[in-house]
Amino acid sequence: MAINDLPILSALRTKMQWHQERQRVLAENVSNANTPNFRPSDLVEPKFANNGANIGGAIDSLTMMRTSATHIGVSGGGQSFRGDGGRSGFLTKPAGNSVNLEDQMLKVSANQMDYAAATSLYTRSLGLLKTAIGKR
Repeated sequence: MAINDLPILSALRTKMQWHQERQRVLAENVSNANTPNFRPSDLVEPKFANNGANIGGAIDSLTMMRTSATHIGVSGGGQSFRGDGGRSGFLTKPAGNSVNLEDQMLKVSANQMDYAAATSLYTRSLGLLKTAIGKR
């Protein structure tokens, strides 16, 4: 078995790839903050089993979300980005979109910290493996 095939390293690599893609999606949300009728999007976080295997198959698999009241219900209850439907007045911008810059920037910051943590764990795991095989 190659070192890269270890489940924990594979899970960390998947997590880092997910954070990279999420950063792209969040940056798109921020850049379209003044675009009329733009709705922000986000990625579904990958789930892992205790052994580090990705639950649900491939990296690109997404869970279903209920986007309309007429759709069949989904177990787990997907959330809508509109929250209260804009009734509070805090989620809708004058341009007619639903991008909340403060929320998006908080997500960007949290995503950056999580990516740094995953990168650190990956680096330390490789260091431990190198120590274990006597390369250090």
